[in-house]
Amino acid sequence: MLTLSHVQYRYQQDWMTFDAHIAPGEIVAVLGPSGAGKSTLLSLIAGLIAPDSGEITIEDKPVTTTPAHQRPLSILFQEHNVFTHLSVFDNMAIGLSPSLKLTASQRDSILRAAHAVGLTDYLSRLPGQLSGGQRQRIALGRSIARNQPLLLLDEPFSALDPALKKDMLSLVKRTAQEQGTTVVMVTHHPEDAQAIATQFVYLDQGQIQLYQPVNALNDPPRVMRDYIGQRIA
Repeated sequence: MLTLSHVQYRYQQDWMTFDAHIAPGEIVAVLGPSGAGKSTLLSLIAGLIAPDSGEITIEDKPVTTTPAHQRPLSILFQEHNVFTHLSVFDNMAIGLSPSLKLTASQRDSILRAAHAVGLTDYLSRLPGQLSGGQRQRIALGRSIARNQPLLLLDEPFSALDPALKKDMLSLVKRTAQEQGTTVVMVTHHPEDAQAIATQFVYLDQGQIQLYQPVNALNDPPRVMRDYIGQRIA
């Protein structure tokens, strides 16, 4: 579903190289120390930055030079996921139509997404009238309404309290399974990976060191034991 073939990106004086093949419907957590290249990897997939070489394909179609807004994916960041001057409904709608001119089918998609994320009763409100967790539900609802085959998560729930973060991760897992969405999630927390992922990638020094089933984290491979120890500490 998602393939990175010797994708290289130069950051300052260092080269990052990514090779991976992620199957349809997988939920893959991307782990690694700060500066390892996690957000860079997501930015390359999303088209926010361009690789120096290599090829990226989504659903067997090359997207290496495809503009970000034309790639078949959605992306959630930790911040800046909502437009404060738009209602909850319009925040979701803008993902389907920047002009906010919707078809009947698109309106139905938004209503279904709002129900999925528990915001049906808040569609006319502004984001400032909602809690932080509810604002993140708006952004997730927008992605659900767009129903793209690939969802990228760059630590969108890291600022939430543990119970709310657990709920959001469960919601991502459930909706991804229902829609058949492939998910790539950057996280600093191995326990988040274990909560929803089927596979994990471990990055270090701009390279994919491991790509394994998530249950391998129960007995961490030697290459990442220092990292796991730091996280526990």
